[in-house]
Amino acid sequence: MEDTQPTPEAVMKFLGSIPLLQRLPCSSVKKITEVIKFKNFDNGEYLVHEGEVGDSVYFIWKGEVEVSPPTESEALRHLELVLRQGDYFGYGIGSVKETHLADVIALSKVICLVLSHEHTDLLSAESIWNAEQKMGSCSKVEHILQLENIEVDIFRGITLPDAPMFGNVFGGQLISQALAAASKSVDPLMLAHSLHSYFLRTGDVNLPIIYHIHRIRDGNSFSTRQVVAKQRGHEIFSMFASFQKPEKGFEHHEPMPSAPDPDMLVSREKLLESYLTDPRVPMSKRNSLAKRNIAPWPIEIRFCDTYDDFNIVAREPRQKYWLRARGKLSDDLALHWCVAAYASDLNFLDTSVLPHHRKGEKISSLSLDHSMWFHKPFKADEWLLFVMESPIASNGRGFNIGRMYTRSGELVVSVAQEGLIRKKMQPRAKL
Repeated sequence: MEDTQPTPEAVMKFLGSIPLLQRLPCSSVKKITEVIKFKNFDNGEYLVHEGEVGDSVYFIWKGEVEVSPPTESEALRHLELVLRQGDYFGYGIGSVKETHLADVIALSKVICLVLSHEHTDLLSAESIWNAEQKMGSCSKVEHILQLENIEVDIFRGITLPDAPMFGNVFGGQLISQALAAASKSVDPLMLAHSLHSYFLRTGDVNLPIIYHIHRIRDGNSFSTRQVVAKQRGHEIFSMFASFQKPEKGFEHHEPMPSAPDPDMLVSREKLLESYLTDPRVPMSKRNSLAKRNIAPWPIEIRFCDTYDDFNIVAREPRQKYWLRARGKLSDDLALHWCVAAYASDLNFLDTSVLPHHRKGEKISSLSLDHSMWFHKPFKADEWLLFVMESPIASNGRGFNIGRMYTRSGELVVSVAQEGLIRKKMQPRAKL
């Protein structure tokens, strides 16, 4: 039959809707789009014959086909197997070729996208972000965002032993892993433009986290997903995320405030190391710090504000710092969105606590909800300035807003979060 060629955008959208391809990096789906062939079959025509060597994978673009098992197969003889749009079949993945075990016959005019044997290795990848990368060679934050696709629209994430935990699963990990799961269920041409999430229960760092995706809506320009994270069968986190195809429109943005160049600042880890021998820091604090393992976070942070961490005094509810992922990230823009989501919860809630510091008084804080808006493309392994302020704290809750700018001054991300902030109760002395 004569081959025809769909538009690359139409093929990308179609392939992005197929569960088999959810676990693949966006780069693999793009390569499949480039090499896949478009074939037509008439009603009654055989797509494949039983006994033929399978050397391709077929994705049904339009129409219906019947799978006719061999008559000697007692178990399958009475089944009526029909495949429709979005279904797929075939052999020849990787280096293994197998014979077809049944006839596949067109029940109407059928259009298939056919991936030939020499390209079926594109259907396998160790990483959901980069087909050519081994997990041991990626950056730590990319490793954290590597999810396992265990079923259609269900992913599993874990907490790495050396990842930030803060006693429980880090909130930024839940946000970023949930966004990663949602991004694997939409058209690869779409990127998240907003997310709204709620922290429902504390997460156990020793247990895997199961992310369930609910496909709320798919439109021409926007798609909406709900992601629910569970441990031991209980919901610990919920998020709605909206995705949009890039388009041109009106533009304006708030200018970036002045800030020291990140190359002139020291990292969080070097700052903590300097406290160990700083005579201005009380010995009790230095000894306590010396017992801690000051392991580098997956996100490098360089604070713009100079103040004494151990001089607990009230300050204005504002702060800013430069951040970037440690190590080189894969090129998938969805990954960079997820890394920004991970970083957005680091020290963010502390902004609303700053005016309430008192000597000898401890404050406990806990994130309640977290929202983000992604405005323009950016690279999360390049410096971003995170500018934070807290306009109000009331009724036991602190409200924070933040903006992320590229080094060139482009506003690329906005963030808002509310958290619980309370005086930490002193334990009663035992009699």
